[in-house]
Amino acid sequence: MRTLALVMAGGQGTRLHPLTRDRAKPAVPFGGKYRIIDFVLSNLVNSGIYAIYVLVQWRSQSLIEHLKDGWQFGGMLPDHFVIPVPAQMRMGELWYQGTADAIFQNLNLIDDTKPDLVAVFGADHIYRMDIQQMIEFHMERKAAVTVATLPVNVDEANQFGIVQVDSGLRVSNFVEKPDNPPQMPGAPGRSLASMGNYLFSPEVLREALIEDSINENSNHDFGRDLLPALINRVPVYAYNFMTNRIRGDSEVNLSYWRDVGTLDTYYEANMDLRDARPHLNLYNAYWPLRTAYYDQPPAKFVFDENGRRGLALHSVIGEGCIVSGGAVRNSVLGRSVFVHSYSLVEDSVIMDYAEIGRHAKIRRAIIDKNVYVPEGEEIGYDLERDRQRFFVTDSGLVVIPKGPKRERSVL
Repeated sequence: MRTLALVMAGGQGTRLHPLTRDRAKPAVPFGGKYRIIDFVLSNLVNSGIYAIYVLVQWRSQSLIEHLKDGWQFGGMLPDHFVIPVPAQMRMGELWYQGTADAIFQNLNLIDDTKPDLVAVFGADHIYRMDIQQMIEFHMERKAAVTVATLPVNVDEANQFGIVQVDSGLRVSNFVEKPDNPPQMPGAPGRSLASMGNYLFSPEVLREALIEDSINENSNHDFGRDLLPALINRVPVYAYNFMTNRIRGDSEVNLSYWRDVGTLDTYYEANMDLRDARPHLNLYNAYWPLRTAYYDQPPAKFVFDENGRRGLALHSVIGEGCIVSGGAVRNSVLGRSVFVHSYSLVEDSVIMDYAEIGRHAKIRRAIIDKNVYVPEGEEIGYDLERDRQRFFVTDSGLVVIPKGPKRERSVL
């Protein structure tokens, strides 16, 4: 079966500001090595789906460069590709008006490829999924549309599209971000949430998109408009992500999925990686997480003196890092971060090429690429002072946006 994947990567990610000030949300670094979009692309490729268009829009330059550097197949296989598709305004003078409109404006990609199945997946979630298992479910049910779902607590359900199903998992109702979310039968306190990942019969998708495009009252959104309109017309089923299994993962890794739509959830997902047995296993050789290759040396820890010891504890340290007589605890460091002597980094996410000066102290912070923290600076210790200089979330997380490129210090 020939499956065409359309990856939705054009959103602004306003709730992740200032990390999305200069880049699209799927291009935000994650886990010391990757970009958020690497998760959906790895899931597709590891599942044997190699025809992938990535629909980009908002400040997409860094995302396009990442795809060029890390996601190009050889030219000998014309049906194997990962291609970014900027908004081309084929259907008028407007940018994408919603998720459904983004696909509608690129119907030519489906017409040209002539797939047996179309996978429409989001690009801004952290998870691992064998999509072939979802395809098998779709084929067994003879579905026209299949929605990937998972249970969530009802007090969080108003952040998602909520699905109601019968005993055979056929969808009877779909409500986008309801104020009073319907609960799952037999599971009080839980609602069945859409993951924003769909499988479509190409003919059903094409007809639904054309019909939606001429509806002046539509938001042109999958969750608000297109899916609710299809439920009573074609068989729409809910695939239970809780049943998905990845070879090489243990029970603790099952059904891990994080919507990193806010600074706090993004931070928490990074912190999940620190555990001895993390819920998200980056070290499973059977399901590699792919990304761009960077020609950088191994991480290095130097100086072993009283009060000046380069060390990292309960942390993830990216390649090219130098921890030079400073201490890193409970943190995630991206590529080529330089931590100078007598400094302390705790419970923080430090992105690529950041530099932490001598005697600096950082606690509960997200520091974006290329930021230089001056000698003796303290971040995360006096939140009132930090609010005058940086962005601070309601939970007290200090966020410093991307800095200008600068010369790398030497030992």
